Amino acid sequence: MCVLPHSALTDQTLHALAWFSRSGIQEPCGGVSRYHLLAEARNLPLSTEITGYAVSALIWGGAVNDALRAADWLTDSAWQPSIQAMPFELADPLPPAYFFDCGIIVRGLLSAFRATGNHKYLHTARAIGLHMGRDFWSPAGELHPILDLPSKTPWPYEKRWSREPGCLQLKSALAWAGLAPYYPGEPFTAWFEKALRYSLDTHLDFLPGHPDGCKVMDRLHAYSYFLEALLARPHRPEVRQALETGIARLAHYLRHIGPRFERSDVCAQLLRVRLLADSLGAVPLDVSAATYEAARCQSHQRFGGPPIIDGGYGFGTRDGENLPFMNPVSTAFCMQAMQWWSDWQRGQFHGQLADLI
Repeated sequence: MCVLPHSALTDQTLHALAWFSRSGIQEPCGGVSRYHLLAEARNLPLSTEITGYAVSALIWGGAVNDALRAADWLTDSAWQPSIQAMPFELADPLPPAYFFDCGIIVRGLLSAFRATGNHKYLHTARAIGLHMGRDFWSPAGELHPILDLPSKTPWPYEKRWSREPGCLQLKSALAWAGLAPYYPGEPFTAWFEKALRYSLDTHLDFLPGHPDGCKVMDRLHAYSYFLEALLARPHRPEVRQALETGIARLAHYLRHIGPRFERSDVCAQLLRVRLLADSLGAVPLDVSAATYEAARCQSHQRFGGPPIIDGGYGFGTRDGENLPFMNPVSTAFCMQAMQWWSDWQRGQFHGQLADLI
């Protein structure tokens, strides 16, 4: 593991990075499981999206060898060049492709390219980015969440945040913003701007979105993706207004619902958005609120016990009790949020949007 040159990693961050390498959540092929079921002592199947997140997280943390095993699995095994598509899992018959997953994978591969200079990662990222723009746009200007493979026929929309167009897709559209500097002749910037306009026009209807508070907590996770992606254009007045409004709404619902059901990733996502928005001059940091969210985030890290638990972050709590899932995305988001919070407290915060897992 090579330590980040711009910050001293905390013991908590080092424990979380060690969890990735020791827990078995990343399998020998390089792919990463969606999460681990503690009660059943088993991993769920390998996920291309979660492997993409792991690449970004491990590159950020300096665990380059593990990151590149994951990136190689994505480029060499998961990507389907014959149909120019990325399924969400590998199986026969081929599972569908998700727009959201594709963008996360692109951002992971771009992290691998920046760390190594290996153009294999950049070329595959470009191919997936073109797949996203070529196959997922609807005639109405929305992004289809799911496509059947190999036909690339859109799945019918459902009244669920993951099964219908919504502002959360902007996080994956960041892939286009990330690709644009490398390929100025491609339509990546135009695609991102189109997704940004749609998200700004629709985001106010996303919350609360459901009468059940537990379902709203899940939607907070999705809405956080929208806020993260706004940081690509932080100085536009309409973006700054959406960030300010969105942060306040997210914090309100998190505090209100959290005692009943709290997701660790929501705590981390909100804290990271606050820190980046302040650093970029978009929304001043509310230190009191950030302190509360950092404490809630840190409370989800677990220590001791078997390797699948020690150092990782749990998915969340119900009525104060830990849920029986160890989650790689929760661990990635939380370790970055807590490291950034430590950096900020020491006056050494240098986080950038490109680093955001």
